[in-house]
Amino acid sequence: MDTSHSKQYSAKWQERFAFFDKNGSPGTPQYKAELKALPFGKRVLINSNIIAFFFGFIYFFVLGLWRKNLVLVAIAIGVALVLGIIEGMMGAPLPRGVDMGVNIALGLMWSTTANYAYYLKEVKGLNGWNPFEGIGKS
Repeated sequence: MDTSHSKQYSAKWQERFAFFDKNGSPGTPQYKAELKALPFGKRVLINSNIIAFFFGFIYFFVLGLWRKNLVLVAIAIGVALVLGIIEGMMGAPLPRGVDMGVNIALGLMWSTTANYAYYLKEVKGLNGWNPFEGIGKS
């Protein structure tokens, strides 16, 4: 991480950036092993973003991750369309549990991509369209 700019980031972001610098992307074996060695609270800090879970659509724009956000919004719209078609074919609304499960999954989609996407933008200078860049298997 470029330490000359570290003052502009909160302690949480500095810790996340340092972890990514040391262990690489979330898809690497080293990252997974180091993450497992951390206490639960630190794993949550590194691996997810609570603000992005609840306000992902807005938060990604605030962080300047608009390209990745547009892709995530397109995925959410696609899921909503598929569920709407299923409801139309069934002639009844989906059960509340299914609806809630889908909403939680969409929130997790923003939450688990936010930290590494912001790291790529701020530290590596990569601001592409793929919100899942580096998250899968490497």
